[in-house]
Amino acid sequence: MDPKKKAITAAVVGTALGVGGLVVVAMPASAGDAPKLPQVSAEELVQSVVAAKPAPFDGTVTVSNDLGLPKMATGAVPGASALGIDSAQVFSDGAGKTKVSLTKGQTQETLIHNGNTLWDYDSKTNSVTKTTIPADVATKHKPVEGQTADPATAAKELLAKVRESSNVAVDGTATVADRPAYELVLTPKPTERTLLREIRVAVDSQTRMPLRLSVLSNGTTAPALELAFSKIEFADQSADLFAFTPPKGAKVTEKQAKIDERDKALANEAKQDTKLVGDGWDTVVTGKVPADLMKSKQQAQGENGENKGADMQKMLSRFAKRVNGPWGSGYLFTTKVGGAVLTDDGRFAAGAVPEQVLYEALGAK
Repeated sequence: MDPKKKAITAAVVGTALGVGGLVVVAMPASAGDAPKLPQVSAEELVQSVVAAKPAPFDGTVTVSNDLGLPKMATGAVPGASALGIDSAQVFSDGAGKTKVSLTKGQTQETLIHNGNTLWDYDSKTNSVTKTTIPADVATKHKPVEGQTADPATAAKELLAKVRESSNVAVDGTATVADRPAYELVLTPKPTERTLLREIRVAVDSQTRMPLRLSVLSNGTTAPALELAFSKIEFADQSADLFAFTPPKGAKVTEKQAKIDERDKALANEAKQDTKLVGDGWDTVVTGKVPADLMKSKQQAQGENGENKGADMQKMLSRFAKRVNGPWGSGYLFTTKVGGAVLTDDGRFAAGAVPEQVLYEALGAK
């Protein structure tokens, strides 16, 4: 199926930001006629989006991507596996409890987060993992993938990152998921060196919750990715939705979330070596990949959903281009909305920018 036309139904699911944390979204099938709404300035609309409080809801999100990520790379890039979802449904109480049901081929995975407990049920293996999250761990970690980057969350994060380096305007109205919305448009200022042309956010006229997030790249009219509510209902959710009883015969594994000392050490090492070069739309993240990670095998999704060990060097040779310059030599990985360079000595640079900007960032002191 043509990736430009493949619609993936997800439900407030973490969406892959691709290399360097990039999000792009396009016009969804749920868009309708432009409704008549009271005029509002761009600044007022931005402020109201940022100030809006989460409300209880259940909804379905459509996702369609044309990033150009190969299947194996999609399975290996953190967060990118969300793009392989066929369908999903989400419920949120507006106060932190969520239920997300994901359909992948013939299998279904259900994740329920209720307080300090996370349930994960896999129908393929009829197995359940119950994770108890200590309060101190919960405060140090973000929610798991699949519970965060809905259009509302993703839009707020993007607004915070690029607002100061953008021209912001209200570009009419639209109907998204049968709800009237304002169209907020952010375009990079002329001084920004980026592959992105604009970010469009459809904001619910009543709740000020983003219903659709669209980012388009330069030189193309077709979207690289779509993330939008196709159906949403704002209403209190029953507490029973967030309770879980393992199915009969299911294998249940109980564990307690904890901060792994090895992972903590690797994270601290990476943090010390990471810095941002530039700002706004042409921000490039640079740093050094821990040596252990460079030598490890990443888990990639196979054709039938099975995990396959993917040697880092073999994966780079297959999906990236060999490049070199004054900064050294390594591999260049590109998508329609950005790219990343990984050098032979473990340095990296990633951003929504042309490759020359990545090379310059590698040479920055």
